[in-house]
Amino acid sequence: MSKKTDVIKADTLFAESRPDLHPFKFNQAVVDVFPDMINRSVPGYQTIIHGIGKIAQTLLPNTATVYDLGCSTGSVSLSIAKQCKSHALTIYAIDNSTAMVERCEQYINTFNYPARIEVSKGDITELCFDSCDMVVINFTLQFIAPEQRQAVIDNIFKALKPGGVLVISEKFMSADSAINNTLTSLHHDFKRENGYSELEISQKRSALEDVMILDDFQTHFTRLQKAGFCNISPWFQHFNFFSFFAIKS
Repeated sequence: MSKKTDVIKADTLFAESRPDLHPFKFNQAVVDVFPDMINRSVPGYQTIIHGIGKIAQTLLPNTATVYDLGCSTGSVSLSIAKQCKSHALTIYAIDNSTAMVERCEQYINTFNYPARIEVSKGDITELCFDSCDMVVINFTLQFIAPEQRQAVIDNIFKALKPGGVLVISEKFMSADSAINNTLTSLHHDFKRENGYSELEISQKRSALEDVMILDDFQTHFTRLQKAGFCNISPWFQHFNFFSFFAIKS
């Protein structure tokens, strides 16, 4: 149950021309508008958040341990806590942005769900995982250096208990250029329909260019298989955004 409601600030970070455009960072300015930014930029975002909570409700035992990696403002952690309704559930919400961690703690504290949610700052490429039942990487792997991604997935596989689940949500690229161009065009239309100008779309894309490196489907699945996952399935896609889960045998 929520204790209070915060006013969501509109995302106008790229509304004016910025000749000194810097690479995108999850700094205080982004944190202040993040709820508006993510909902206007990622098709189906709330459906994904709700769906992850439903996956947790379906697959997790009451005493589960969960990692929410790249937790941002804590939406995934809160969805899992809300839908699982277990006092014995522990969720570790981790992000490498100090501003995000502080905001996440504020949001978590406005709710009173049974689960224990511990928020902390950390680098998931250096994290030592405890034995766990679920790991969620929601639009975070794409911001990790490609050469480090396999090691992250390997470490997660080792930490998961048999029957444990990994959920990954990502923006992806298609190996086929025509499909990739079409999906990109549809995504840009989505942003226009949500009030973003051509300047905002262009500047944000430039800011993300060397920061968010996308994989295609096969790269994701091959990485999971190499780590040891055999049971892998997509469960959501909207344009060039998708979410999938893998269960450890």
